[in-house]
Amino acid sequence: MIPRAAIVSRVLAAVAGGWLFAWGFVVLCLALGRRAGLSWADAQTLAWLLVFGVYVTTACWSFCAARAARVWLVLVGGGLLMTAAGWGLTALPA
Repeated sequence: MIPRAAIVSRVLAAVAGGWLFAWGFVVLCLALGRRAGLSWADAQTLAWLLVFGVYVTTACWSFCAARAARVWLVLVGGGLLMTAAGWGLTALPA
């Protein structure tokens, strides 16, 4: 029997960690899209189309991974790194 805390941790990782990872992905896609010469609307549309698959994949992966600590590290750490990279790219002069 799986402990209740482990299930709650996986669900929170899937929802909150997946959301943070998806947010970082969108920020990075927007920054890269603007750097590539896309208009804001095109970059935003591309990011939102791609992020659905990213969110679903991270949510499913959070239940399939062997260790919950790795899930939290990848989702939260990856989300923060992508957000920082996206913000850093937008701060650079064109």
